[in-house]
Amino acid sequence: MADTIFGKIVRREIPADIVYEDDDVLAFRDLNPQAPVHVLFVPKHAIATLNDAGPADAELLGKLLLAAASYAKQHGFEKDGYRTVINCNEHGGQTVFHLHVHLLAGRRMTWPPG
Repeated sequence: MADTIFGKIVRREIPADIVYEDDDVLAFRDLNPQAPVHVLFVPKHAIATLNDAGPADAELLGKLLLAAASYAKQHGFEKDGYRTVINCNEHGGQTVFHLHVHLLAGRRMTWPPG
């Protein structure tokens, strides 16, 4: 497991507001929310960036997105809509090098995102 803040959350070495968990994915509220709902979905098996994912990770990447969609449906914002984002590397806005999916909801999203 990577020694990032997300790896430490997965290992329960530091606390987080965990809102979803299955065998492969852990989700928790972002400490710096950019929307009324801002949840991070992380694989328990660390992958640093999307660039580091390979064909063997395809199922895990799908599970991340399905977990986010399931969370959206469970919490009733699938009809109004939500945004999922994966940042990759510095210019993509990635600050924690443990691949993760942002789920943002609870307000109208604008384009371009920034």
